[in-house]
Amino acid sequence: MAAMEVGSGLDALFAPASIAIFGASEDVTKIGGRPLQFLRKYGYAGAIYPINRKAGTVQSLPAYAKVADLPQAPELAVIAVPPDGVLDAVRDCAARGVKAAVILSAGFSELGEEGSRLQGEIGRVARSTGMRVVGPNCLGAVGVPEKAIATFSVALESSFPPAGPVGIVSQSGNLGSYTLRLAAERGIGISRLLTTGNECDVDVADGIAALVRDPGTQVILCCMETCRDGAKLVEAMRLAREARKPLVVLKVGVSEAGSAAAASHTGALAASDAVFDVVLRNGGALRVPSIEQLLEVGHAISIVGVERAPRGNKVAVLTASGGFGILLADAATAQGLALPKLAQDTQQRILSVVPFAAPSNPVDMTAQVSTRPEILAEVLSAVAADPACDAVLLQSANAFHVPRLRDVFLAALEQVRREHPSRLIFLCCRAPQDVRGQLNALGIPTVEGIDAACATLASLVRFGSASTSPTEGSFGSSSPSPTGGGLGWGHAQPLSPDVFSTEATAKRALSDAGLPVLQEVVATTPVEALAAARAIGFPLVLKIVSPDIAHKTEVGGVVVGVRSEAQLRDDYETLLARVRQNAPGARIDGVLVAQMAPAGTELILGTKTDPMFGPVVMVGLGGIFAEVLRDVALQVAPVDEAQALQMLRSLKAFPLLDGARGRNKADVAAAAKAVASLSRFAAAHADAVAEIDINPLVVLDAGQGAFALDALLVPANQEQT
Repeated sequence: MAAMEVGSGLDALFAPASIAIFGASEDVTKIGGRPLQFLRKYGYAGAIYPINRKAGTVQSLPAYAKVADLPQAPELAVIAVPPDGVLDAVRDCAARGVKAAVILSAGFSELGEEGSRLQGEIGRVARSTGMRVVGPNCLGAVGVPEKAIATFSVALESSFPPAGPVGIVSQSGNLGSYTLRLAAERGIGISRLLTTGNECDVDVADGIAALVRDPGTQVILCCMETCRDGAKLVEAMRLAREARKPLVVLKVGVSEAGSAAAASHTGALAASDAVFDVVLRNGGALRVPSIEQLLEVGHAISIVGVERAPRGNKVAVLTASGGFGILLADAATAQGLALPKLAQDTQQRILSVVPFAAPSNPVDMTAQVSTRPEILAEVLSAVAADPACDAVLLQSANAFHVPRLRDVFLAALEQVRREHPSRLIFLCCRAPQDVRGQLNALGIPTVEGIDAACATLASLVRFGSASTSPTEGSFGSSSPSPTGGGLGWGHAQPLSPDVFSTEATAKRALSDAGLPVLQEVVATTPVEALAAARAIGFPLVLKIVSPDIAHKTEVGGVVVGVRSEAQLRDDYETLLARVRQNAPGARIDGVLVAQMAPAGTELILGTKTDPMFGPVVMVGLGGIFAEVLRDVALQVAPVDEAQALQMLRSLKAFPLLDGARGRNKADVAAAAKAVASLSRFAAAHADAVAEIDINPLVVLDAGQGAFALDALLVPANQEQT
């Protein structure tokens, strides 16, 4: 059967006309009992078919021994039987014409080889028949407006969430149901919940894409542990971005604990979570660090909408306290928000209302706002009208809990929203749930807590900025490139196995691909070394050439600053003797006689082929501190020179290239060209090359170029070496 479009076939999961429950139980504490109980308790309007080997009745409904006995083919099947009965149930569903199935049962790939084999068989049934299968080992799904419940989650035992525009996709069942429960408690309306579990068929990318197509979903919250198909995830994010539906992602598993040691500096620096970060950012997703922020950001965006999301990071802060103003200024700045000085006219308007206010930014309205709350509308209106700001952040500690202040504050905020309908007004406040509901209905997001408020506002700024940037040509584009890069990994002319042997062969291949290198010759005798020196010119560098020695300095295999023929003769023999002593078993192919580079700024440059997202190019501060300082920029390959330049500019070390403290400006254009050339090479040879390490890439003064002084290519299959 042809591959299915990402996210297709899930309408039957969220809005089925009929549902069959395999393993339906009279006992509502059992996994097979709860979905049936929930469907009846919350008023699902479609047909419900309990399936139980004993038939009879289950929870007062007629039961059937098998799916073939049903009066019609159910659109959705919920499977809650022991693992050894799941495959037969799935096959029976496919034969009966069921459109989608949710496998709640556990005991598959999470338990080992036999479970993995069984799960694989289930996936093959799904792919061969087109029936979409969620799970196994999942907590199921809920279509909230339709009350279509295919879950046993305890989150539904006491109440059902309100319907609304926020959809939730989670690989973890408990994370997803907990997010659903917290959202309901905060009054956030939910459209759909999907938990994908072991993902034998439907994965998190399918869930995202399905919610993009769902007209009732306007914001998508995603709890993600990993990715099983990078291309599908990128495609799902593209669909979300084109539909202008915000995707907020909580990606867990950020540590490098337990990861295998990398073969190169690049491998150590390009950790998998860093790659995820790049892919999510390229796709326009908003990444958050906690469930709390997932909810706050998702809720805020659902209130503000795409059109009113701020396009810039300039924020005006209003408080009734200088102390709170300082706290907010610190927290906002830490989140990348800027507090510009308000226009002189704005400050005069503020002072005309509160002569002893601090009118610059943050604006301290003083405690007068509690004795004369009517001044809030005047000050807030003045600030909202200031073109220097993209958003207004108002802080209130207690006003909404004081009856005499609450109505005045609400009236002032309603007035300012009418006067400035396109300006984002954001509240950092404590307020009763009903008051928060009134504020949200006005289009005003509310967050309790200074740090949380500033983090949420910063996410709104990132979303607003991303929603106006072009999708074409952005980093990590999955569109085809001349070399076949991006997530469609390329197939150029096969590389000779020799390119993985030594620095010399690696640099030769990279030079052919456009990477700049200095003159160098491999010499196997002192006579050849002397001839090479006369052709290249002094000063020179000597390096051991060996397929068994990746890090030459560790065995004394490098000599720098050879300035005469006599020194060359001595250093050549000394270098060989030292290497033979320190690495007695290493094969030696000769000595590399290389032109010595002028002084410059050292960068580390490299690529790593991520198993999910393909080649990733990395550039950062080079030399011995590369892995200590970890000042690196990553992007999915290939990138062009403009994108490479943006990577360089994002480095904390960029001032070293840009003439800081009287230094000469470096040839940044040459460095960007080297990054782009390497990224194209990596994309073209993604199937053959696992990692590339260039350390250092020395960048000379402007107009003088940049050169790769050392290179290591690591094959995708180590047997190639």
